[in-house]
Amino acid sequence: MNLSSSPSASSHPLVPLGWDEEWEAVFSSYGARGLLSGRVVRVDRGQCDVVTGDGTVRADTAFVTPHDPLRVVCTGDWVAVDPAGSTPRYVRAYLPRRTAFVRSTSSKRSEGQILAANVDHAVIAVSLAAELDLARIERFLALAWESGAQPVVVLTKADLVPDPVTLGHLVQDVETSAPGVPVLAVSAREGEGLDVLTGVAAGGTSVLIGQSGAGKSTLANALLGEDVMDVRATRDVDGKGRHTTTTRNLLVLPGGGVLIDTPGLRGVGLWDAGSGVGQVFSEIEEFAEGCRFHDCAHESEPGCAVLEAVETGALPERRLESYRKLLRENRRIVAKTDARLRAEIRKDWKRKGAMGRAAMEAKRGGGGRQF
Repeated sequence: MNLSSSPSASSHPLVPLGWDEEWEAVFSSYGARGLLSGRVVRVDRGQCDVVTGDGTVRADTAFVTPHDPLRVVCTGDWVAVDPAGSTPRYVRAYLPRRTAFVRSTSSKRSEGQILAANVDHAVIAVSLAAELDLARIERFLALAWESGAQPVVVLTKADLVPDPVTLGHLVQDVETSAPGVPVLAVSAREGEGLDVLTGVAAGGTSVLIGQSGAGKSTLANALLGEDVMDVRATRDVDGKGRHTTTTRNLLVLPGGGVLIDTPGLRGVGLWDAGSGVGQVFSEIEEFAEGCRFHDCAHESEPGCAVLEAVETGALPERRLESYRKLLRENRRIVAKTDARLRAEIRKDWKRKGAMGRAAMEAKRGGGGRQF
């Protein structure tokens, strides 16, 4: 990938990949040392492909591979790399990230895994070939908001829902679960809805995420205007597919902007996504402002405006259950990496235990006094 002669480049050949004056200012100290600026488009096995003004170079990541998995170089990073003539060539540093899409790993170590860096839009692909899982969409949205990117939900394979009324209901269901988030029904096969998505993607860097079989590779090919990503058939029995993308790749879109395609995600664990959860369930937090107690848990407290909203039908009970579940999960994840929070949780457990024992003793005492 050589961008030196790109017609869309102005003062810097990396402009089509998102380079701007702010990145230029941050990089200046590295440039003074003779290092080249570039963007990582692929990482694998300790090596990465970096697009520079002189073309794509292969560089070693040994100097940017700390023990912290959240600080390793990843696709989307802007880096300082050795100039031509250095053998081997190394990535010497990466520039501070503006945004980072992070999830927890499925390992028992509960580590975070960074999927993409410096992303403006998180495009969540959801297949209409299977029944909508609103709770999973909410989980993806929490991670997307937490990353600092603007989420966009794309309902793929819309041609499988020919009835416009039914399709409209499905879009509305997702919109209810995604306040403040654009929801697009798209058919890559028929070309429907792609113009809107192309316009969104042209506004910077987009990361494409979703489960296997969600049609991400087909969608990526449609945006690219050519078959770059491998596509395989989805099983009819359960709507699932095999992983066709095995690495995270950054690709320049012909309509402007860049796209990071990711492998299908089987597990979507939260990683310190408290504010993201709050953003997904913004209406619950608005209702909570009317609760009698500022620390209301929305369980059985008197004067709980959230429970009242459920009773009146203003808030679907499913939304409240999903909110509670994601908050509990996020609290557990954070507790595993935050000693102070672990202590607070233990203190809370002891307080509730003491309250329970006191209630039991009062009940027994009350029973005894009746005789």
